Amino acid sequence: RGYSTHHNSFKQLLMALRSRIIGVVFARLRRLKYHLLSDNTIIGHKPVKNGPVLFSGKGEIRFGAHVQLGYKASPLFYSHYGYIEARTKHSKIEIGDEVVINNNFNIVAMAHISIQEKCTIGVNFSILDSDFHHLEPHKRNADNPPSAPVMIGKNVFIGNNVTVLKGVTIGDNAVVGNGSIVTQSIPKNTVVGGNPARVIKMV
Repeated sequence: RGYSTHHNSFKQLLMALRSRIIGVVFARLRRLKYHLLSDNTIIGHKPVKNGPVLFSGKGEIRFGAHVQLGYKASPLFYSHYGYIEARTKHSKIEIGDEVVINNNFNIVAMAHISIQEKCTIGVNFSILDSDFHHLEPHKRNADNPPSAPVMIGKNVFIGNNVTVLKGVTIGDNAVVGNGSIVTQSIPKNTVVGGNPARVIKMV
């Protein structure tokens, strides 16, 4: 019995040491790497960066209080990173209080993207307020591609593998199902899903 207790204590010590090493080598150093690579300075409150995040662009990136970026107990924590880009000096990205965004997300604004407070967002999330290229072949690489602001309302729940495209407003308390491509605005208090996303029911 004494041997078993000693063995268990030693095993727990090894597990704690392993967890500490993983936390430093695979988490903290990755966060530092992407911090050093970032060329944009955030405004407002500092988010909790559980995973690495790259901040880029010439515009404004503003955070509310108690925002969490990345989640340890979820896929892609050790292999991917978040990306937030306010591309031009006129671009603006606002993320409200108590928003939680899971691993491997990208938020890219030419104009304006707003995520209001208390939203919960899953893995592999993408939100873009522009096509970034014109549809017409002769203007494909011209400046000023079509852009339109995107707004996600309060307390919205967005599942995994969701893409939100330009000009979309998602109403308060809406739920967006896994794998959805959101191309049109969504009323508040609805559950939507599909490609393109359509209303399934009311919350």
